[in-house]
Amino acid sequence: MYIYVNHEVVDEQEARISPMDHGFLYGMGLFETFRTYNGHPFLLDDHFTRLAEGADELGIALPDYDREAVVAVIRSLLEANGMEDAYFRWNISAGKAGVGLMVAPYTAPETMVFVKQLQEPPKEKEARLLQTVRNTPEGAVRRKSHHYLNNILGKRELANQPDVEGVFLTQEGFLSEGVVSNLFWVKEDTLFTPSLVTGCLPGITRAWVIKAAEAEGFRVIEGEFTPDHLLEAETVFVCNAIQELVRVSAWEGKSIASDNQHLFDSLKERYHQNKWHAFAISACC
Repeated sequence: MYIYVNHEVVDEQEARISPMDHGFLYGMGLFETFRTYNGHPFLLDDHFTRLAEGADELGIALPDYDREAVVAVIRSLLEANGMEDAYFRWNISAGKAGVGLMVAPYTAPETMVFVKQLQEPPKEKEARLLQTVRNTPEGAVRRKSHHYLNNILGKRELANQPDVEGVFLTQEGFLSEGVVSNLFWVKEDTLFTPSLVTGCLPGITRAWVIKAAEAEGFRVIEGEFTPDHLLEAETVFVCNAIQELVRVSAWEGKSIASDNQHLFDSLKERYHQNKWHAFAISACC
């Protein structure tokens, strides 16, 4: 597989990172995951806005966002790997700074962009409660950073079951998020989702869902909710940038009704239209 390392496309076997890199030593790194549709990355600007916000908090100096340059990297990797579309991980590591904690800004970060084959997303999932508790964010909000032990421990509870999503609770017992997804449910004319105070990731697809639901005329409530709320839900779903929106068919082995699936169906259709509309704009302008 070919990856991108600091302005070059190289074979992954040739990629190198310094052992003194603080992304390796202290977890001072960030990443964004997204996929392409006919070579076009959906919601790319939103992903890079979040990346820049995280870098600012970690004190990592990034160059100004150049959309055309980013798209050129994406397309060069698709071509090098002989792919039409792929899963992308755009990774920023703080860079070489030696052993010892650092308070000065990181001015020479490393950029590595990884690709892998896309898998067919599941049409629906079962959700199960994790014994692993969602840890609190390292800063003001959760960043998509190199600090991923909590997610790994949660993932290990379920082993390799792609049609099952583990759900974290907070220490206080409130719903937070899935191992690799944000969580939503519908009751009557209201869409519910855990608040960011629960430590869930401010997901790019999560933000899109909230905005789209409000455009559909639904009320959206972000808050602290217990697992019992899912048993009262009329539709439950999870989302992320790779799998898009996936309905949850069962919670802790109990089937979840889908009597009120209008909003979910509408959001899926809107997402589908938006991703292709964005491609059409990119291709012609």
